[in-house]
This record gives sequence, structure tokens and C-alpha cells, in this order.
Amino acid sequence: MTKQRKKDHIEICLQNRIEVGVTGFDNYHFIHRALPEIDFDEIDLSCRFLKKKLNYPILISSMTGGTAKSEIINQNLAQVAQRLGIAMAVGSQRIAIEKPELASTFQVRKVAPNIVLLSNLGAVQLNYGFGIKECRRAIKMIEADGLIFHLNPLQEVIQSEGNKNFSDLLKKIGEISKQLKLPVIVKEVGCGISNNVAEFLLRAGVKIVDVSGQGGTNWALIESSRYKKNKELGKIFSKWGIPTAEAIVECSKVKGLTIIGSGGIRTGIDMAKALALGADMVGVALPLLKPATESAEAVEEKIKSLILQLKISMFCLGVKNIGELKNKVNFVRQKECF
Repeated sequence: MTKQRKKDHIEICLQNRIEVGVTGFDNYHFIHRALPEIDFDEIDLSCRFLKKKLNYPILISSMTGGTAKSEIINQNLAQVAQRLGIAMAVGSQRIAIEKPELASTFQVRKVAPNIVLLSNLGAVQLNYGFGIKECRRAIKMIEADGLIFHLNPLQEVIQSEGNKNFSDLLKKIGEISKQLKLPVIVKEVGCGISNNVAEFLLRAGVKIVDVSGQGGTNWALIESSRYKKNKELGKIFSKWGIPTAEAIVECSKVKGLTIIGSGGIRTGIDMAKALALGADMVGVALPLLKPATESAEAVEEKIKSLILQLKISMFCLGVKNIGELKNKVNFVRQKECF
């Protein structure tokens, strides 16, 4: 059942229109700087994440695993992450914990020995028999640098076979965070993380959140596409959530958190806005899925295009590194200000 669900998810994302809602980035405008006073070729996009230097502030966000097709996708994504010096997260490893013979579909260290690589489990599984043992197995399985717990209450409740008991998860996430020697990252899957949830997570010991806001891949639509009886639910809740831009702004107010901005990041301008609004990294998934089914070269071409767009945005703002882009927030204005 889980393996078929994984296959369904890939095919629906490739064939259906599953992006609904708004990211909120259109509510913000950059003020163009006609005199950049910098050399385009000297712009530095590097940053540090989990004690490693990245050439670009980009995370290939969690997508898949558990099937033959997803193994090809993960291998292509990982090769490019290694070539470009960016981070990568795998899809939920629950299926490989339950069926160890599928572990190879997540294992990419042979082609990406130096990247920041993140494991991934659904936080709700902590209420369904998973604990520190399974978390360590997920990390060991792919030789990860950290563990993502994804939060997906809307997806689970619409999914016919979903796990719906989300009680007491904050405490359990906190306990795992204290027991693991590696960082724990908590992410949504398209509905965003609010300021108060970010504060709760920080108090529990989580220091990195991925906001994964509204406006990108929509799991209400994806799950409702799998079962006709759930189609109305998917339509009704398709625009539920916090727009990505607003989630970044609100979460960045929580001092001490590292923020990954994801959810509908489709251009380098989106990336620049996410960083200027408070994100430390940006996550991209759906735009890379189709290229990853084709070849590593297709993935590399797409990511390089995004990098170029980000660099051009920074040039036209007169900022020469990510620190300057993040700290010169006066470059970003809401539409209402004009």
C-alpha cells in the first residue's frame, strides 16, 4: 500500500496541476538599484549550513524514495547536489524502515559523498510505534547529517489511509532532539509554520525549521486525486495554509532559529525575496522532479538557471553576498507602501 502511494505521488505531481494558492512573494517588491557599485563576477552565493560550506544557499527539498523510479530520481538529484555544492533531503524513509530491502532507493552517499544530506520521517509516526531507534536507523541508512521531521496534518487527514493522531508530538520531537547527536529539522509540507509553532519548537530544542508554506505543491489536491470520494475535500482545503513569504517573516522573528524558506519557490527572484525576508536557506522540490526523471544534466541545467536568476537579482540590488541580502531588508517593500 505504501509503495503504491509513493508511485501515485510521483505520477500525480508529474501529470496533474497540483499548485494552488499564493506564496505571498508578489506582495513584496525589490527596489532596483541603477548603480549597483559591485562587480557581478565577484558576487558570492556561498553560506554555511550544519557546519559545512555550501556554494549556494539551496536545499533540494524532500521528494521521494521507496520505488525503482524514485531511486533514479534521488540518484540524479544527489549527483547534482555534489557537483554544485548544495544540500539535499530525501523523501520519507518510513517505507524503508518497515521494508529494509527498499533502503537502496534512498542511499545516495556513493554519488554524493560531501553534501549536506538529510534524513526524513513523518513526525506523526512517533505516535505509531516509531522512536529514537527508528530515527537513528533512518540517519544511518543514508549516512545523513541531520533528520527532518515533517508535519503534514492536512495531508494525513485527507489521505484515506492517513495517520490522524497528532497528539503530544511537540514533547516527543523535543525528546528525540535531545537524544540525537545530529540536528533535527522540522518542516511542514505546504501549509506553512506559524510564529507560535516556531517558538514552541525552539523551546523544545529544535533549532531549524523549514516553513514550507502555501503556494507550491499542494498535498490536499494530491491526496484527493487518489480517491474520488475525497475530491471535494481536496478542493475545499486546496488554499488552506500560510503563504510562504508570510511564514518566513513570522518564523524569522523567533531569535535563535535557522529558517529554510520553501513552498512555491519557482524563480531566482523568489529565492532572493525569501532570503531578504529572513530565510537562511531556500528549498526547491517540484521544479526539479521532472528533470530528475530525465537525467542529472537536466537537473543541473534547471538549478543553474535558478542560481543565475538569484545572482542577477543580487546584482540589481547592489549586494555582493547572502549576508548583505539578508541584512539590507530595506530593499523589500510591501505593495501597499507604493
